[in-house]
Amino acid sequence: MLPSKSLKAIVFDIGGVCVLSPLEVITTYENKNNIPSNWINYAISRSAPDGAWQRLERGEIKMDKDFFQGFNADLRNEKLWKEYHTSFRNNKKKLKDVANPTQLGDHVSLKAEAVDSRPTDQDRGAQSSARTTEKPPQSREPEDGRPTLSKLAKDTTIGDPVSIESEDVAQGASSESSSLSQQSTSSSSPSPPEATSTLDSLPPLPEIDGESLFWSMMAHARNPDPYVFPALLRLEKLPQEKRPILAAVSNTTIFPPDHPYNRLNDGPESDPRSHFDIFISSAEVGLRKPDPEIYKLAVAKVDQLDKEKGGSGVTAEDCVFLDDIGENLKTAAELGMKTIKVVLGKTWRAVKELEQATGLELMDEKTRRSKL
Repeated sequence: MLPSKSLKAIVFDIGGVCVLSPLEVITTYENKNNIPSNWINYAISRSAPDGAWQRLERGEIKMDKDFFQGFNADLRNEKLWKEYHTSFRNNKKKLKDVANPTQLGDHVSLKAEAVDSRPTDQDRGAQSSARTTEKPPQSREPEDGRPTLSKLAKDTTIGDPVSIESEDVAQGASSESSSLSQQSTSSSSPSPPEATSTLDSLPPLPEIDGESLFWSMMAHARNPDPYVFPALLRLEKLPQEKRPILAAVSNTTIFPPDHPYNRLNDGPESDPRSHFDIFISSAEVGLRKPDPEIYKLAVAKVDQLDKEKGGSGVTAEDCVFLDDIGENLKTAAELGMKTIKVVLGKTWRAVKELEQATGLELMDEKTRRSKL
């Protein structure tokens, strides 16, 4: 991608882009509890558009006991359990044909750009200090020296808790770490044993502690990405006249008022909006990606800000959008935005593309040497 003279705004997703994706937590939970691969993702995605998770991200319900009851009910939906096994058994439809991302929104679709192993030390690079964790927030404190999401996203929100896209589904997680198998070739991962089950001989629905799983995902998603987040900080430090407008469009949830994630312990830096000129939260505006209206809202706000600064205005064609979900990128592209796919475990590649698009250096030299 050549530098674009017309590039006036960079629009970031949060979860799976600026912070780590909780996808690994979900897959690890399934492995640890002997739950068929991708069942959790499938159950949540097929509960759209009015599942508990979708309604939470649109700000229609609170994060309380009623939400967790609804979330657990979605994870124990007998009709979806049968559908899930039927899709594997028939082998006439891939999971992507059943979990249509146009029905889901962005938070629980199944990830398209899978990786064949968890990130290596080289992939993590010199800037990485983030570690995977599954501890719930009540017992987890940030490790010394590690930035937290409070530096990045509004303390009452969490960005895109699950980013898993509805394209070819891969299997390839170890018991230590969850990762996705690359689906760019014609080979496919073996189906789980349940693939041969009939509707009359289905295994029992797995017992899933939705509340515990939810908080593990939230805790994991508070860790900054080792490449995209430093690039964001570099952009933020540039004089405004020398950089594009920085915006965020994120599917988010709002924590209860007394939740620890709402604490402001780090002064002004703890407000994520300090990193962005514009921050759009799905739970605050009542819209979720990939609904085109949330992108149009972002462009309108960027356009207004540019004109307030004396600019000529901004259109979708003047923006580049980074996301880890193909369906979200597809909508952005249809509206005219340039797009960059952020791949799990390979996020440094997105930073390189962003450098090419902007003509700016967004990696430190040590990290650049390890990747070039």
